[in-house]
Amino acid sequence: MVEARTVKLDFVKSTKRNVSAVAFNRVLNMAFPFLNRTLFLWLLGPEYLGLNGLFRSILGVLSLAELGFGMAIDCSMYKAVAEDDHPLICAYIKFYRTVYRCVGSAIFGIGLCMLPFLGKLVHGDVPPDVDLHVLFLIHLVNTSLGYFLFAYRRSILGVYNRKDVLAHIATSVSTAQYIAVFLVLLLTRNYYYYVATTVAFTALGNLLIYWQSRRLFPSVVPDGRLSKEHRRRVVSDVKAIFMHKVGSAVSFTFDNLVVSAFLGLVAVAVYGNYFYVYTAVAGLVGVLGYSMMSGFGNKIHTESRDDNFRLFMKANRLVTIIVAWCAAMMTALYQPFIEVWTKGDPKLARHFLTPALMVAFFYVSQSRLVLQTFKSAAAIWKEDRWKPIVSAAANLTMNLSFVIFLPDAYKLDGVILSTILAFVLIEYPWESHVLFTVFFDKTQSRQYWKSQAVFLMAALALCAIAWCAADLVSLGGFAGLCAKGAAAALASGCAALILFRHDVGALLNVLRKGKRSA
Repeated sequence: MVEARTVKLDFVKSTKRNVSAVAFNRVLNMAFPFLNRTLFLWLLGPEYLGLNGLFRSILGVLSLAELGFGMAIDCSMYKAVAEDDHPLICAYIKFYRTVYRCVGSAIFGIGLCMLPFLGKLVHGDVPPDVDLHVLFLIHLVNTSLGYFLFAYRRSILGVYNRKDVLAHIATSVSTAQYIAVFLVLLLTRNYYYYVATTVAFTALGNLLIYWQSRRLFPSVVPDGRLSKEHRRRVVSDVKAIFMHKVGSAVSFTFDNLVVSAFLGLVAVAVYGNYFYVYTAVAGLVGVLGYSMMSGFGNKIHTESRDDNFRLFMKANRLVTIIVAWCAAMMTALYQPFIEVWTKGDPKLARHFLTPALMVAFFYVSQSRLVLQTFKSAAAIWKEDRWKPIVSAAANLTMNLSFVIFLPDAYKLDGVILSTILAFVLIEYPWESHVLFTVFFDKTQSRQYWKSQAVFLMAALALCAIAWCAADLVSLGGFAGLCAKGAAAALASGCAALILFRHDVGALLNVLRKGKRSA
Protein backbone atom coordinates (compact mmCIF):
# COMPACT_ATOMS: atom_id res chain seq x y z
CA MET A 1 0.00 0.00 0.00
CA VAL A 2 1.33 3.43 -0.96
CA GLU A 3 1.32 5.87 1.94
CA ALA A 4 -0.61 9.06 1.30
CA ARG A 5 1.60 12.09 0.88
CA THR A 6 1.23 14.88 3.44
CA VAL A 7 1.89 18.47 2.37
CA LYS A 8 3.00 20.70 5.24
CA LEU A 9 3.13 24.42 4.54
CA ASP A 10 5.71 26.57 6.35
CA PHE A 11 3.48 28.43 8.83
CA VAL A 12 6.01 31.04 9.99
CA LYS A 13 7.43 31.81 6.55
CA SER A 14 4.04 32.07 4.82
CA THR A 15 2.44 34.07 7.64
CA LYS A 16 5.31 36.55 7.72
CA ARG A 17 5.15 36.89 3.95
CA ASN A 18 1.37 37.35 4.03
CA VAL A 19 1.40 39.90 6.87
CA SER A 20 3.85 42.25 5.17
CA ALA A 21 1.96 42.20 1.86
CA VAL A 22 -1.56 42.32 3.30
CA ALA A 23 -0.72 45.06 5.84
CA PHE A 24 0.62 47.32 3.10
CA ASN A 25 -2.49 46.67 1.03
CA ARG A 26 -4.76 47.38 4.02
CA VAL A 27 -3.09 50.75 4.63
CA LEU A 28 -3.60 51.70 0.98
CA ASN A 29 -7.22 50.59 1.21
CA MET A 30 -7.72 53.05 4.05
CA ALA A 31 -5.90 55.94 2.33
CA PHE A 32 -7.21 55.61 -1.24
CA PRO A 33 -10.97 55.67 -0.44
CA PHE A 34 -10.41 58.79 1.66
CA LEU A 35 -8.58 60.51 -1.22
CA ASN A 36 -11.20 59.29 -3.68
CA ARG A 37 -14.00 60.66 -1.51
CA THR A 38 -12.23 64.02 -1.31
CA LEU A 39 -11.79 64.14 -5.11
CA PHE A 40 -15.47 63.39 -5.61
CA LEU A 41 -16.45 66.27 -3.36
CA TRP A 42 -14.02 68.68 -5.02
CA LEU A 43 -14.56 67.75 -8.68
CA LEU A 44 -18.12 66.39 -8.93
CA GLY A 45 -20.00 67.36 -5.79
CA PRO A 46 -21.88 65.62 -2.97
CA GLU A 47 -24.75 64.42 -5.23
CA TYR A 48 -22.42 62.14 -7.19
CA LEU A 49 -20.81 60.92 -3.98
CA GLY A 50 -24.27 60.09 -2.69
CA LEU A 51 -25.06 58.11 -5.85
CA ASN A 52 -21.83 56.18 -5.48
CA GLY A 53 -22.70 55.33 -1.87
CA LEU A 54 -26.27 54.34 -2.80
CA PHE A 55 -25.17 51.93 -5.54
CA ARG A 56 -22.47 50.49 -3.28
CA SER A 57 -25.05 49.82 -0.54
CA ILE A 58 -27.56 48.20 -2.91
CA LEU A 59 -24.98 45.94 -4.53
CA GLY A 60 -23.49 45.12 -1.14
CA VAL A 61 -26.85 43.72 -0.08
CA LEU A 62 -27.16 41.80 -3.34
CA SER A 63 -23.71 40.30 -2.72
CA LEU A 64 -25.21 38.42 0.23
CA ALA A 65 -26.33 36.03 -2.52
CA GLU A 66 -22.78 34.62 -2.25
CA LEU A 67 -23.97 33.26 1.13
CA GLY A 68 -20.47 32.30 2.27
CA PHE A 69 -19.65 29.71 -0.38
CA GLY A 70 -16.14 31.12 -0.77
CA MET A 71 -15.14 30.59 2.85
CA ALA A 72 -16.90 27.22 3.07
CA ILE A 73 -15.13 25.84 -0.01
CA ASP A 74 -11.75 27.28 1.00
CA CYS A 75 -11.91 25.64 4.43
CA SER A 76 -13.12 22.38 2.89
CA MET A 77 -10.07 22.38 0.62
CA TYR A 78 -7.51 22.64 3.45
CA LYS A 79 -7.69 18.89 4.07
CA ALA A 80 -7.41 18.11 0.35
CA VAL A 81 -4.31 20.33 0.09
CA ALA A 82 -2.75 18.77 3.21
CA GLU A 83 -3.30 15.27 1.79
CA ASP A 84 -2.23 16.36 -1.71
CA ASP A 85 -5.51 15.00 -3.08
CA HIS A 86 -5.16 16.64 -6.47
CA PRO A 87 -8.37 15.26 -8.08
CA LEU A 88 -10.44 16.46 -5.11
CA ILE A 89 -8.85 19.95 -5.25
CA CYS A 90 -9.69 20.20 -8.95
CA ALA A 91 -13.26 19.01 -8.29
CA TYR A 92 -13.68 21.66 -5.61
CA ILE A 93 -12.45 24.32 -8.05
CA LYS A 94 -14.91 23.20 -10.71
CA PHE A 95 -17.76 23.24 -8.17
CA TYR A 96 -16.66 26.69 -7.00
CA ARG A 97 -16.69 27.96 -10.59
CA THR A 98 -20.23 26.67 -11.09
CA VAL A 99 -21.44 28.24 -7.84
CA TYR A 100 -19.91 31.61 -8.66
CA ARG A 101 -21.47 31.63 -12.13
CA CYS A 102 -24.86 31.00 -10.50
CA VAL A 103 -24.21 33.75 -7.92
CA GLY A 104 -23.18 36.22 -10.62
CA SER A 105 -26.30 35.40 -12.62
CA ALA A 106 -28.52 35.78 -9.54
CA ILE A 107 -27.02 39.17 -8.66
CA PHE A 108 -27.42 40.40 -12.23
CA GLY A 109 -30.99 39.13 -12.47
CA ILE A 110 -32.08 40.62 -9.14
CA GLY A 111 -30.38 43.87 -10.08
CA LEU A 112 -32.34 44.06 -13.33
CA CYS A 113 -35.56 43.53 -11.37
CA MET A 114 -34.65 46.54 -9.20
CA LEU A 115 -34.30 48.94 -12.16
CA PRO A 116 -37.95 50.15 -12.14
CA PHE A 117 -37.70 51.04 -8.43
CA LEU A 118 -34.42 52.97 -8.47
CA GLY A 119 -36.11 56.37 -8.61
CA LYS A 120 -37.92 55.68 -5.34
CA LEU A 121 -34.59 55.10 -3.57
CA VAL A 122 -33.38 58.64 -4.32
CA HIS A 123 -34.92 61.52 -2.45
CA GLY A 124 -34.72 64.79 -4.38
CA ASP A 125 -33.27 65.57 -7.78
CA VAL A 126 -30.66 63.54 -9.62
CA PRO A 127 -27.83 65.48 -11.35
CA PRO A 128 -29.14 66.52 -14.80
CA ASP A 129 -26.35 64.83 -16.77
CA VAL A 130 -26.96 61.45 -15.14
CA ASP A 131 -29.22 58.58 -16.22
CA LEU A 132 -29.82 56.65 -13.00
CA HIS A 133 -30.65 53.39 -14.78
CA VAL A 134 -27.61 53.40 -17.07
CA LEU A 135 -25.27 54.10 -14.16
CA PHE A 136 -26.81 51.36 -12.06
CA LEU A 137 -26.42 48.91 -14.95
CA ILE A 138 -22.72 49.72 -15.22
CA HIS A 139 -22.27 49.23 -11.45
CA LEU A 140 -24.26 45.99 -11.70
CA VAL A 141 -22.02 44.72 -14.52
CA ASN A 142 -18.97 45.59 -12.43
CA THR A 143 -20.24 43.56 -9.46
CA SER A 144 -21.40 40.59 -11.53
CA LEU A 145 -18.18 40.52 -13.55
CA GLY A 146 -16.24 39.71 -10.40
CA TYR A 147 -18.09 36.40 -10.14
CA PHE A 148 -17.93 35.42 -13.82
CA LEU A 149 -14.32 36.30 -14.59
CA PHE A 150 -12.05 33.72 -12.85
CA ALA A 151 -12.88 34.89 -9.30
CA TYR A 152 -13.01 31.24 -8.22
CA ARG A 153 -9.26 30.94 -8.82
CA ARG A 154 -8.65 33.28 -5.89
CA SER A 155 -9.26 30.28 -3.60
CA ILE A 156 -6.30 28.39 -5.15
CA LEU A 157 -3.88 31.05 -3.93
CA GLY A 158 -5.70 31.26 -0.60
CA VAL A 159 -5.66 27.58 0.37
CA TYR A 160 -1.98 27.26 -0.55
CA ASN A 161 -1.32 30.22 1.77
CA ARG A 162 -0.20 32.58 -1.01
CA LYS A 163 -2.32 35.49 0.16
CA ASP A 164 0.72 37.66 -0.34
CA VAL A 165 0.21 37.18 -4.10
CA LEU A 166 -3.44 38.24 -3.78
CA ALA A 167 -2.35 41.27 -1.74
CA HIS A 168 0.30 42.29 -4.28
CA ILE A 169 -2.25 42.05 -7.10
CA ALA A 170 -4.79 44.07 -5.11
CA THR A 171 -2.16 46.70 -4.25
CA SER A 172 -0.98 47.07 -7.85
CA VAL A 173 -4.49 47.19 -9.30
CA SER A 174 -5.79 49.59 -6.63
CA THR A 175 -2.86 51.95 -7.10
CA ALA A 176 -3.23 52.00 -10.88
CA GLN A 177 -7.02 52.29 -10.60
CA TYR A 178 -6.98 55.29 -8.27
CA ILE A 179 -4.37 57.07 -10.37
CA ALA A 180 -6.48 56.45 -13.48
CA VAL A 181 -9.65 57.54 -11.69
CA PHE A 182 -7.94 60.72 -10.51
CA LEU A 183 -6.88 61.56 -14.07
CA VAL A 184 -10.33 60.73 -15.46
CA LEU A 185 -12.07 62.93 -12.91
CA LEU A 186 -9.55 65.73 -13.30
CA LEU A 187 -9.61 65.77 -17.10
CA THR A 188 -13.25 64.94 -17.86
CA ARG A 189 -15.26 65.33 -14.63
CA ASN A 190 -17.54 62.71 -16.14
CA TYR A 191 -19.10 60.19 -13.79
CA TYR A 192 -19.75 57.68 -16.60
CA TYR A 193 -16.04 57.53 -17.43
CA TYR A 194 -15.27 57.05 -13.74
CA VAL A 195 -17.56 54.01 -13.47
CA ALA A 196 -16.29 52.55 -16.75
CA THR A 197 -12.71 52.85 -15.48
CA THR A 198 -13.69 50.91 -12.35
CA VAL A 199 -15.14 48.09 -14.48
CA ALA A 200 -11.92 47.87 -16.51
CA PHE A 201 -9.78 47.48 -13.39
CA THR A 202 -12.12 44.88 -11.89
CA ALA A 203 -11.54 42.80 -15.03
CA LEU A 204 -7.78 43.45 -14.86
CA GLY A 205 -7.57 42.28 -11.24
CA ASN A 206 -9.37 39.02 -11.99
CA LEU A 207 -7.21 38.36 -15.05
CA LEU A 208 -4.05 38.84 -12.96
CA ILE A 209 -5.37 36.39 -10.35
CA TYR A 210 -6.00 33.88 -13.16
CA TRP A 211 -2.50 34.37 -14.56
CA GLN A 212 -0.71 34.07 -11.21
CA SER A 213 -2.70 31.04 -10.08
CA ARG A 214 -1.95 29.27 -13.37
CA ARG A 215 1.73 30.24 -13.13
CA LEU A 216 2.18 29.03 -9.54
CA PHE A 217 -0.17 26.04 -9.63
CA PRO A 218 -0.51 25.02 -13.30
CA SER A 219 -1.93 21.56 -12.50
CA VAL A 220 -4.90 22.92 -10.50
CA VAL A 221 -7.72 23.31 -13.02
CA PRO A 222 -11.51 22.94 -12.83
CA ASP A 223 -11.99 19.23 -13.44
CA GLY A 224 -13.96 16.29 -12.07
CA ARG A 225 -17.17 16.06 -10.10
CA LEU A 226 -17.50 16.69 -6.39
CA SER A 227 -19.17 13.80 -4.56
CA LYS A 228 -22.59 14.22 -2.94
CA GLU A 229 -20.99 13.90 0.50
CA HIS A 230 -18.58 16.76 -0.15
CA ARG A 231 -21.30 18.93 -1.70
CA ARG A 232 -23.58 18.24 1.27
CA ARG A 233 -20.82 19.30 3.67
CA VAL A 234 -20.22 22.55 1.78
CA VAL A 235 -23.94 23.39 1.71
CA SER A 236 -24.24 22.63 5.44
CA ASP A 237 -21.31 24.96 6.17
CA VAL A 238 -22.77 27.65 3.92
CA LYS A 239 -26.05 27.65 5.87
CA ALA A 240 -24.17 28.14 9.15
CA ILE A 241 -21.82 30.80 7.72
CA PHE A 242 -24.79 32.71 6.32
CA MET A 243 -26.36 32.84 9.79
CA HIS A 244 -23.08 34.22 11.15
CA LYS A 245 -22.92 36.86 8.40
CA VAL A 246 -26.55 37.93 8.80
CA GLY A 247 -26.33 37.98 12.61
CA SER A 248 -23.23 40.16 12.59
CA ALA A 249 -24.64 42.55 9.99
CA VAL A 250 -27.95 42.86 11.84
CA SER A 251 -26.21 43.47 15.17
CA PHE A 252 -24.22 46.47 13.88
CA THR A 253 -27.21 47.73 11.88
CA PHE A 254 -29.33 47.74 15.05
CA ASP A 255 -26.81 50.01 16.75
CA ASN A 256 -27.08 52.65 14.01
CA LEU A 257 -30.86 52.35 13.78
CA VAL A 258 -31.33 52.78 17.54
CA VAL A 259 -28.97 55.76 17.62
CA SER A 260 -30.73 57.36 14.65
CA ALA A 261 -34.27 56.70 15.93
CA PHE A 262 -33.73 57.78 19.53
CA LEU A 263 -30.76 60.17 19.48
CA GLY A 264 -30.84 61.82 16.04
CA LEU A 265 -28.53 62.22 13.05
CA VAL A 266 -25.88 64.20 14.97
CA ALA A 267 -25.49 61.25 17.35
CA VAL A 268 -25.18 58.95 14.32
CA ALA A 269 -22.32 61.14 13.04
CA VAL A 270 -20.66 61.10 16.48
CA TYR A 271 -20.98 57.33 16.74
CA GLY A 272 -19.69 56.98 13.18
CA ASN A 273 -16.58 59.06 13.94
CA TYR A 274 -15.66 57.00 16.99
CA PHE A 275 -16.45 53.77 15.18
CA TYR A 276 -14.30 54.81 12.20
CA VAL A 277 -11.22 54.97 14.44
CA TYR A 278 -12.03 51.55 15.86
CA THR A 279 -12.49 50.11 12.36
CA ALA A 280 -9.16 51.50 11.14
CA VAL A 281 -7.13 50.02 14.00
CA ALA A 282 -9.08 46.74 14.06
CA GLY A 283 -8.54 46.41 10.31
CA LEU A 284 -4.78 46.51 10.76
CA VAL A 285 -4.90 43.94 13.57
CA GLY A 286 -7.19 41.78 11.44
CA VAL A 287 -4.35 41.39 8.94
CA LEU A 288 -2.79 38.90 11.35
CA GLY A 289 -5.86 36.67 11.44
CA TYR A 290 -6.33 36.79 7.67
CA SER A 291 -2.66 35.94 7.12
CA MET A 292 -2.66 32.98 9.53
CA MET A 293 -5.93 31.30 8.54
CA SER A 294 -4.63 29.14 5.68
CA GLY A 295 -1.63 28.14 7.79
CA PHE A 296 -3.95 27.04 10.58
CA GLY A 297 -6.04 25.11 8.04
CA ASN A 298 -2.99 23.20 6.88
CA LYS A 299 -1.70 22.47 10.41
CA ILE A 300 -5.12 21.18 11.52
CA HIS A 301 -4.83 18.37 8.95
CA THR A 302 -1.08 17.67 9.23
CA GLU A 303 -0.28 17.98 12.96
CA SER A 304 -1.62 16.49 16.21
CA ARG A 305 -4.17 18.22 18.42
CA ASP A 306 -1.50 18.99 21.02
CA ASP A 307 0.79 20.52 18.39
CA ASN A 308 -2.10 22.58 17.13
CA PHE A 309 -2.89 23.80 20.64
CA ARG A 310 0.71 24.90 21.16
CA LEU A 311 0.61 26.79 17.85
CA PHE A 312 -2.78 28.27 18.76
CA MET A 313 -1.49 29.53 22.11
CA LYS A 314 1.68 31.00 20.62
CA ALA A 315 -0.28 32.82 17.93
CA ASN A 316 -2.86 34.00 20.47
CA ARG A 317 -0.12 35.30 22.76
CA LEU A 318 1.52 37.27 19.95
CA VAL A 319 -1.75 38.78 18.69
CA THR A 320 -3.01 39.63 22.17
CA ILE A 321 0.23 41.47 23.00
CA ILE A 322 -0.28 43.59 19.87
CA VAL A 323 -3.96 44.13 20.75
CA ALA A 324 -3.04 45.19 24.31
CA TRP A 325 -0.51 47.74 23.05
CA CYS A 326 -2.98 49.08 20.45
CA ALA A 327 -5.59 49.43 23.20
CA ALA A 328 -3.09 51.40 25.27
CA MET A 329 -2.34 53.79 22.40
CA MET A 330 -6.06 54.19 21.70
CA THR A 331 -6.66 55.04 25.37
CA ALA A 332 -4.09 57.81 25.15
CA LEU A 333 -5.00 59.22 21.72
CA TYR A 334 -8.68 58.45 21.02
CA GLN A 335 -10.14 61.61 22.51
CA PRO A 336 -7.30 63.96 21.43
CA PHE A 337 -7.58 62.64 17.87
CA ILE A 338 -11.37 63.14 17.79
CA GLU A 339 -10.98 66.68 19.12
CA VAL A 340 -8.39 67.56 16.46
CA TRP A 341 -10.36 65.82 13.71
CA THR A 342 -13.63 67.58 14.57
CA LYS A 343 -11.86 70.88 15.33
CA GLY A 344 -13.12 70.81 18.91
CA ASP A 345 -16.81 70.87 17.95
CA PRO A 346 -18.62 70.09 21.24
CA LYS A 347 -21.40 68.32 19.32
CA LEU A 348 -18.95 65.82 17.83
CA ALA A 349 -16.50 65.24 20.70
CA ARG A 350 -17.92 63.26 23.61
CA HIS A 351 -16.90 62.92 27.25
CA PHE A 352 -14.08 60.52 28.19
CA LEU A 353 -16.41 57.55 28.87
CA THR A 354 -17.20 57.18 25.15
CA PRO A 355 -13.63 56.57 23.93
CA ALA A 356 -12.97 54.42 27.02
CA LEU A 357 -15.88 52.18 26.04
CA MET A 358 -14.67 52.07 22.43
CA VAL A 359 -11.25 50.91 23.66
CA ALA A 360 -12.98 48.19 25.72
CA PHE A 361 -14.99 47.24 22.64
CA PHE A 362 -11.78 47.03 20.61
CA TYR A 363 -10.02 44.84 23.17
CA VAL A 364 -12.94 42.46 23.65
CA SER A 365 -13.52 42.02 19.91
CA GLN A 366 -9.87 41.72 18.86
CA SER A 367 -8.58 39.58 21.75
CA ARG A 368 -10.70 36.74 20.31
CA LEU A 369 -9.19 37.12 16.84
CA VAL A 370 -7.05 33.96 16.96
CA LEU A 371 -9.91 31.99 18.51
CA GLN A 372 -12.24 33.00 15.67
CA THR A 373 -9.59 32.46 12.99
CA PHE A 374 -8.71 28.96 14.22
CA LYS A 375 -12.38 28.03 14.56
CA SER A 376 -13.03 29.15 10.97
CA ALA A 377 -9.96 27.28 9.70
CA ALA A 378 -11.30 24.15 11.41
CA ALA A 379 -14.66 24.74 9.65
CA ILE A 380 -16.51 24.89 12.98
CA TRP A 381 -19.58 26.98 12.17
CA LYS A 382 -22.61 24.76 12.55
CA GLU A 383 -22.13 24.21 16.28
CA ASP A 384 -22.56 27.92 17.13
CA ARG A 385 -24.70 29.02 14.19
CA TRP A 386 -27.34 30.46 16.56
CA LYS A 387 -24.78 32.51 18.48
CA PRO A 388 -24.91 35.67 16.28
CA ILE A 389 -28.73 35.59 16.20
CA VAL A 390 -29.00 35.33 19.99
CA SER A 391 -26.31 37.99 20.40
CA ALA A 392 -28.09 40.36 18.00
CA ALA A 393 -31.39 39.93 19.89
CA ALA A 394 -29.70 40.55 23.24
CA ASN A 395 -27.84 43.54 21.82
CA LEU A 396 -31.08 45.10 20.55
CA THR A 397 -32.82 44.52 23.90
CA MET A 398 -29.99 46.17 25.83
CA ASN A 399 -29.77 49.00 23.28
CA LEU A 400 -33.42 49.90 23.78
CA SER A 401 -33.18 49.56 27.55
CA PHE A 402 -30.14 51.80 27.83
CA VAL A 403 -31.42 54.56 25.53
CA ILE A 404 -34.73 54.64 27.39
CA PHE A 405 -33.50 54.56 30.98
CA LEU A 406 -30.02 56.15 30.96
CA PRO A 407 -29.57 59.94 31.27
CA ASP A 408 -29.32 61.80 27.96
CA ALA A 409 -25.57 62.36 28.28
CA TYR A 410 -24.93 58.59 28.49
CA LYS A 411 -27.46 57.12 26.05
CA LEU A 412 -24.88 56.75 23.26
CA ASP A 413 -22.51 55.10 25.72
CA GLY A 414 -25.28 52.64 26.52
CA VAL A 415 -25.43 51.60 22.87
CA ILE A 416 -21.69 50.89 22.87
CA LEU A 417 -21.91 49.11 26.24
CA SER A 418 -24.69 46.84 24.99
CA THR A 419 -22.44 45.57 22.16
CA ILE A 420 -19.58 44.95 24.61
CA LEU A 421 -21.88 43.02 26.95
CA ALA A 422 -23.23 40.94 24.04
CA PHE A 423 -19.65 39.98 23.15
CA VAL A 424 -18.57 39.27 26.72
CA LEU A 425 -21.68 37.42 27.92
CA ILE A 426 -22.74 35.58 24.74
CA GLU A 427 -20.35 35.50 21.78
CA TYR A 428 -16.96 35.02 23.43
CA PRO A 429 -18.02 32.25 25.89
CA TRP A 430 -20.14 30.49 23.25
CA GLU A 431 -17.48 30.32 20.53
CA SER A 432 -14.73 29.34 22.98
CA HIS A 433 -16.94 26.57 24.42
CA VAL A 434 -17.51 25.24 20.91
CA LEU A 435 -13.80 25.27 19.97
CA PHE A 436 -12.72 23.63 23.23
CA THR A 437 -15.43 21.00 22.94
CA VAL A 438 -15.27 20.12 19.26
CA PHE A 439 -11.51 20.44 18.65
CA PHE A 440 -9.57 20.98 21.90
CA ASP A 441 -10.49 19.86 25.45
CA LYS A 442 -11.50 21.36 28.81
CA THR A 443 -7.97 21.23 30.26
CA GLN A 444 -6.71 23.29 27.33
CA SER A 445 -9.69 25.62 27.79
CA ARG A 446 -8.56 26.40 31.35
CA GLN A 447 -5.05 27.19 30.09
CA TYR A 448 -6.49 29.52 27.47
CA TRP A 449 -8.72 31.46 29.87
CA LYS A 450 -5.94 31.73 32.45
CA SER A 451 -3.71 33.24 29.75
CA GLN A 452 -6.47 35.63 28.68
CA ALA A 453 -6.97 36.82 32.28
CA VAL A 454 -3.25 37.57 32.60
CA PHE A 455 -3.29 39.51 29.34
CA LEU A 456 -6.31 41.51 30.47
CA MET A 457 -4.43 42.65 33.58
CA ALA A 458 -1.40 43.53 31.47
CA ALA A 459 -3.59 45.46 28.99
CA LEU A 460 -5.16 47.50 31.80
CA ALA A 461 -1.69 48.34 33.11
CA LEU A 462 -0.48 49.42 29.66
CA CYS A 463 -3.60 51.55 29.14
CA ALA A 464 -3.04 53.32 32.46
CA ILE A 465 0.65 53.94 31.66
CA ALA A 466 -0.10 55.28 28.16
CA TRP A 467 -2.89 57.56 29.40
CA CYS A 468 -0.72 59.01 32.21
CA ALA A 469 2.17 59.63 29.80
CA ALA A 470 -0.08 61.40 27.30
CA ASP A 471 -1.77 63.42 30.04
CA LEU A 472 1.59 64.93 31.00
CA VAL A 473 1.68 66.69 27.60
CA SER A 474 -0.24 69.95 27.87
CA LEU A 475 0.26 71.04 24.26
CA GLY A 476 -2.93 71.16 22.14
CA GLY A 477 -3.78 70.84 18.46
CA PHE A 478 -2.09 68.57 15.93
CA ALA A 479 1.35 69.17 17.45
CA GLY A 480 -0.02 68.17 20.84
CA LEU A 481 -1.56 65.02 19.34
CA CYS A 482 1.84 64.02 17.92
CA ALA A 483 3.57 64.78 21.23
CA LYS A 484 1.01 62.77 23.19
CA GLY A 485 1.42 59.90 20.75
CA ALA A 486 5.20 59.92 21.13
CA ALA A 487 4.99 60.01 24.94
CA ALA A 488 2.37 57.24 25.07
CA ALA A 489 4.26 55.06 22.58
CA LEU A 490 7.54 55.41 24.48
CA ALA A 491 6.03 54.74 27.92
CA SER A 492 3.70 51.89 26.93
CA GLY A 493 6.28 50.41 24.53
CA CYS A 494 8.94 50.21 27.24
CA ALA A 495 6.42 48.73 29.67
CA ALA A 496 5.35 46.15 27.07
CA LEU A 497 8.97 45.18 26.41
CA ILE A 498 9.47 44.63 30.13
CA LEU A 499 6.24 42.67 30.62
CA PHE A 500 6.68 40.55 27.50
CA ARG A 501 10.46 40.43 27.14
CA HIS A 502 10.52 36.63 26.81
CA ASP A 503 7.89 36.75 24.05
CA VAL A 504 9.78 39.46 22.17
CA GLY A 505 12.98 37.42 22.34
CA ALA A 506 11.22 34.27 21.13
CA LEU A 507 9.56 36.20 18.29
CA LEU A 508 12.89 37.65 17.14
CA ASN A 509 14.40 34.14 17.11
CA VAL A 510 11.49 32.82 15.03
CA LEU A 511 11.80 35.70 12.56
CA ARG A 512 15.55 35.15 12.25
CA LYS A 513 14.98 31.43 11.57
CA GLY A 514 12.29 32.27 9.04
CA LYS A 515 14.64 34.67 7.29
CA ARG A 516 17.41 32.07 7.11
CA SER A 517 15.00 29.39 5.81
CA ALA A 518 13.67 31.81 3.18
